[in-house]
Amino acid sequence: MKKNLIILTLLASVVPTLLMGCERDSTPITSTPEPVALESVTPATPGTETASGEIGMLQIVANGEDFVRDGFTSKDGWEINFNHVYVNLAEVTAYQTDPPYNPESDSQLNPKQQVQLDGVKTVDLTATPENPTPVLAEVPAPAGQYNALSWKMVKATEGPTSGYSLIMDGTAQKDGQTIPFVLKFDREMAFTCGEFVGDQRKGIVSPGSQGQLEATFHFDHLFGDAGAPADDEINVKALGFEPIAALASGDQVNLTTTELQQALTPADYQTLQNLLPSLGHVGEGHCQESASS
Repeated sequence: MKKNLIILTLLASVVPTLLMGCERDSTPITSTPEPVALESVTPATPGTETASGEIGMLQIVANGEDFVRDGFTSKDGWEINFNHVYVNLAEVTAYQTDPPYNPESDSQLNPKQQVQLDGVKTVDLTATPENPTPVLAEVPAPAGQYNALSWKMVKATEGPTSGYSLIMDGTAQKDGQTIPFVLKFDREMAFTCGEFVGDQRKGIVSPGSQGQLEATFHFDHLFGDAGAPADDEINVKALGFEPIAALASGDQVNLTTTELQQALTPADYQTLQNLLPSLGHVGEGHCQESASS
């Protein structure tokens, strides 16, 4: 009897310990493992993969510079400010070229990669404080350096530029006289440009990151710049605004290309036509204009 009591006492001390061990082992894990970081990659469009499959983003912008955004004084003293400067752009294409394309030589553009924007883009170069350099598009692009850019200025079929490729809407002031003006051009032009030239290098797309290219428009080429010396090339070749101001009717100017041809002297009209192809740049980099009509 005494032996049975000893056994029962031993069991009473061991069983709770075993049960506690089983309870601990069956307790569910409630902590959540740290999430695995996943890299976000923009899917490539067909035909844009490099040999290694590396893709980034390319942003293409249009820039009328401070001459359009802030206004300027023409070589003959007219203070010009713009309400709108519309350009109608098509077939905007960025290239990786080898060798680098030189628009001032007879060399051919030899693209190794290219990215073309869809459709026709109507852009107001006057922009806004929130968007000083209007974005044409952001597109997936093979990684590398985009060292050439081309685009066409074409007549719009709808919208504010319908029938025209370029419209300048602004005011000019001199000696107390203010002349509102609207100049409408239907000339179509094609620009092929080399590498962007400026304070910052542009056109470099790295895998998973964004690069930028810029179509630049130099409107001081048309009217000159009082801030530059009178014998500077920009002023020697420019038309100035005085020939336009002389065409004011009812204290304003509102003329199309055809009307400008009829109203300007043959020499002034030819000067204007010669200057239009010099609008297109990439920063300070030059472009070759072709296919004018």
